[in-house]
Amino acid sequence: MDKALSLPNQSHRSFVGGFSLKKLSVPFTLLLLLAMIILPLPPFFLDVFFTFNIMISLAVILAVIYVDRPLDFNVFPSVLLLVTLLRLALNVASTRVVLLNGHTGPDAAGKVIEAFGEFVIGGNYTVGIVVFIIIVIINFVVVTKGAGRISEVTARFTLDSMPGKQMAIDADLGAGMLTKEEAKHQREEVRMEADFYGSMDGASKFVRGDAIAGILILFINLIGGFIIGVFEHDLEASVAMKNYTLLTIGDGLIAQIPSLVLSTAVAMIVTRMSHAEDVGEQIMTQMFSDSRVLYSCACIMGIMGVIPGMPNLAFLSLSAAAAAFAYFSDRKKQQQQQSDAIVRDTSLSADPMSNADTGQAMSSKTDNHTDDNSELLWADVAQTEVLSLEVGYRLIPLVDTKQAGELVQRIRGIRKKLSQEMGFLYPRVHIRDNLELGPNEYRFMLQGDEVARGSIYPEKMMALNPSGQQAKLPGIETTDPAFNMPAVWIESSMKTQAQSLSYTVVDSATVIATHISEILRGHSAEICGHREVQALLDTLKDSDEQLVEALVPTVMNLSRLVQVLQAILREQVPIKNIRTIAQTLTEFAEQAGGDTEMLVARVRESLGRMIISRIIGKEGELPIATLHPQLEQILQETFTVQQIQKSVEPKLAEFMQQQLVEFTEQQIVNNQPAALLVSASIRPWLSRFFKQSIPELNVLAFSEIPDRQELKLIYTVQAQAPTPEG
Repeated sequence: MDKALSLPNQSHRSFVGGFSLKKLSVPFTLLLLLAMIILPLPPFFLDVFFTFNIMISLAVILAVIYVDRPLDFNVFPSVLLLVTLLRLALNVASTRVVLLNGHTGPDAAGKVIEAFGEFVIGGNYTVGIVVFIIIVIINFVVVTKGAGRISEVTARFTLDSMPGKQMAIDADLGAGMLTKEEAKHQREEVRMEADFYGSMDGASKFVRGDAIAGILILFINLIGGFIIGVFEHDLEASVAMKNYTLLTIGDGLIAQIPSLVLSTAVAMIVTRMSHAEDVGEQIMTQMFSDSRVLYSCACIMGIMGVIPGMPNLAFLSLSAAAAAFAYFSDRKKQQQQQSDAIVRDTSLSADPMSNADTGQAMSSKTDNHTDDNSELLWADVAQTEVLSLEVGYRLIPLVDTKQAGELVQRIRGIRKKLSQEMGFLYPRVHIRDNLELGPNEYRFMLQGDEVARGSIYPEKMMALNPSGQQAKLPGIETTDPAFNMPAVWIESSMKTQAQSLSYTVVDSATVIATHISEILRGHSAEICGHREVQALLDTLKDSDEQLVEALVPTVMNLSRLVQVLQAILREQVPIKNIRTIAQTLTEFAEQAGGDTEMLVARVRESLGRMIISRIIGKEGELPIATLHPQLEQILQETFTVQQIQKSVEPKLAEFMQQQLVEFTEQQIVNNQPAALLVSASIRPWLSRFFKQSIPELNVLAFSEIPDRQELKLIYTVQAQAPTPEG
């Protein structure tokens, strides 16, 4: 429907061949100005053009008043030039008519000039000259000079601040606070602002020159008209002075009044602030919003109105009007405040649901539901917390410090330990009770989504059986939520007995704390976002500012850096050595292009010594398993042919997994780490493939092993099971 409606308008605005009236308007105007200067115009056309000049001047100043921001009227300098040229062309045309036909009478140059000459000055030539001079002084000395100075200073400050604004936009883009489109739009706006105020600095000179031209044209018309009337047309001196003075004053006024209007428009637009509100709203809001201003004015005017000899009626009338305006303004504000208070009270009592119904924290405030007639705000939208722990009502003593609950302190210690270990600050964990959960249940939320849930008995202790002890303990059989190991909930009095049977006994707070620790460690990649990475960069900038500037946003933006660091954390590799990571990314970012896996591989190579030390600890020898050369060749060929799918034949994958499970279990029994050493090209896929099924297995690339690291080959993964000998 919209397209159908727009077609007639489009065809109406266009000529044959695709020429638009809008595009032809400026060339047509310039041709018209040239014709006005060269060709003599009849008085009727002078009346039309002078009237049009007044109308276009009013349209310009009204456009300046109603526009929200100066940049929204960025064509104003060009409009100012065209309108000034129009007025000067009219001066030339009217001067020609005045000098040629002025001897015929006051109406020689048209009705408009005659009306301004007779009506405005009342037939008194001296008054006319004085009024004209006053208008010129106001225009030239006050408005035009002030507007020109403001334009000059504004243009200078705008150009000086342009590099800083561009750098701020680049910094916001690098920090991920702006998209490329938003940054491009803001850069364009900065450039347009500099161009606009620079153009206004030059355009204000047009108005100043126009005022000077008006003074010169006045004297030229007076002197030239008097000489022509007396010596060429044999007029008496008094008649010549009357005719030409009337015509000259009328011509000057009809030119200077639009000039004064345009000068005011120039001053108004350069003194405005970039605020989404027109001038009238800004003045009324900022000048008269405080009723004390009007009350003070009313008081002063009232005092002056009772002084004998003063125009009492005028002063007292204005005093009463100001007081009435202030009174009704205050009353309107009070009614608005009462209405807002009623809306707030209604919203506070509008929620008939209890905390038990909503499942919200008992300690938290009831959610406010806004009335249907009130305005919704962003504050009404609940913000999702990054990390939160919700507990059943029987677990509240564990998180209530007033009841000696120690879980809060333990979670704080976990955050500190993991932050030091993984290299970034973990956000706070918000704890609340949730009556939708069972009395003994708890759940952990990440970005508002549940990632783990468990059930504990706060008055009991959990006995873990890591050694597979056959002796059974009386209690409630369960599974440890953190490591998925078999466990038993026992009474506290049985702790000594359970420990004597090689059970590991922990209290309920430790169970939750350990579970939270594993959750935070396993979801580090999701927790580390733009804010955490920016904090890392800020910390690094204090010691190596050049490195940070060389990395962000020179070779990659903040969002790309976050992706790379999240990929590193996803493999449980800490990012605390951010300096080495930044140096590596600076060196290889352009070479890698959009290949995140390549960047991760380069970073892991740089962090190889730290990765190995985390696996073997203080031991000098690393026990490893490798792939049989035939199996490694099969995998490399598979990834070469199927780069997108990266799939392996299911039976082969199952056989590999079976062997590596056996190898890992044997290493755990021997209290040794399990590491698989493969080629760098297949390491990322194998690491992701075995992450869920064999989390204890460390998949390393040959390029990640430091030169002096000792290796001990203890297992080889075969491509197929060996055939039994006949």
